[in-house]
Amino acid sequence: MGVVLMDPFTRDLMPLAERAAAVLKRRKETVAVAESSSGGLISAALLAVPGASDYFIGGGVHYTRQSLLALNSTTDAMFAGMHGATEPWALLLARTQRSRCGATWGVGESGAAGPTGNRYGDPPGHTCLAVTGLSERSATLKTGSSDRYANMYAFAKAGLDLLVEVLEKG
Repeated sequence: MGVVLMDPFTRDLMPLAERAAAVLKRRKETVAVAESSSGGLISAALLAVPGASDYFIGGGVHYTRQSLLALNSTTDAMFAGMHGATEPWALLLARTQRSRCGATWGVGESGAAGPTGNRYGDPPGHTCLAVTGLSERSATLKTGSSDRYANMYAFAKAGLDLLVEVLEKG
């Protein structure tokens, strides 16, 4: 047998998704995800764990404000005074998705994957993440890279890391 190199999804994301799934299943809790520049990788990892229907309620890749405003009962007023790729924005995404789906936990992510920055002046490799539910936590990640593919995986890993950290503390 030759050496099998694992892709970033299997190597970096799946162990975290499995840890989150184990806690959620054990406690009979659920999660909903709203992500942007991670492109659905957080949701994909959580859904790749067998038994995901026990804990994963739903997710969305809300890449634009237009996408967010298409959600039922979502208005521009909810986003007044804030812009994407900030911790308050990530918290709002997580809270909104959690509420809309009736989940125990919400995960939010918004950033600039690259190769250029976003319209708010954030450089590529910048994202903000949040987990809401029985407790709340937000974080900012700056990879310093303009590699879109690598950043998307780094953002998803950071989102899953944050989810696992919050779940395992509570």
